[in-house]
Amino acid sequence: MSPLTRAGAIQLTACLIASLLAILLPWNITLLHASLMQGVIAAWISVYTDRMAYWRALIHLCFTPAVLATLALELPTYSYLAGFITLALIFGRTDRTQVPFFLSSQATIQTLAEMLPADRHFRFIDLGSGCGGLVCKLARQRPNGNYHGIELAILPCWISKLRAYLCKPICRFHWADIWRHNLASYDIVYAYLSPVPMPSLWQKACLEMRPGSLLISNTFIIPGVEPSQRIPLRDFSRSALYVWQIP
Repeated sequence: MSPLTRAGAIQLTACLIASLLAILLPWNITLLHASLMQGVIAAWISVYTDRMAYWRALIHLCFTPAVLATLALELPTYSYLAGFITLALIFGRTDRTQVPFFLSSQATIQTLAEMLPADRHFRFIDLGSGCGGLVCKLARQRPNGNYHGIELAILPCWISKLRAYLCKPICRFHWADIWRHNLASYDIVYAYLSPVPMPSLWQKACLEMRPGSLLISNTFIIPGVEPSQRIPLRDFSRSALYVWQIP
């Protein structure tokens, strides 16, 4: 089942359950109360059926209340199209990639800068580079490297390109799909994705990356593959960097 179909099925199931409860419960339930109840039920179903993707549960929780709030504002028709286009430009095909928009913390950037070689040239790539903050800051701190970022969402990618042009760091950004970009030329590959693509990322890394090169994941592990290192991050999320050396 595709992610969009699964999300629709969850919302519809939650709507049916909430409607039934509104009929059976002895209290006077308003439309607002029913929408909040539907959101809670949808979020619970999402967590139960997909335990790792809590960001999807949050979307399910807010979806119906957000729809009602938007309708109550009585916005002009064209605003819905404008909103859809804006979201598509910012987030891209999140329904296909299953990767939300994460920002790497300053603690992550500092930890990565300390891990990068200081005495030799290297090639680094950020898979899903967003607006390019991590790549540009690393390029300034470790100018002996060659830095690349790859991003599928249009607006963040072009913000990255503008940022690199204005700041003049040694880095390049590519508007492309990470699964179609070969990793063979990179010494260090960094990813801050989600639990969903991690098994596929490991397969891709083993097929394309050179022996001895490093795959670094922020927060998310590769199921069944023990990392070479686990480096705690002292940031708000209390997460960690997981490092695998390609055999």
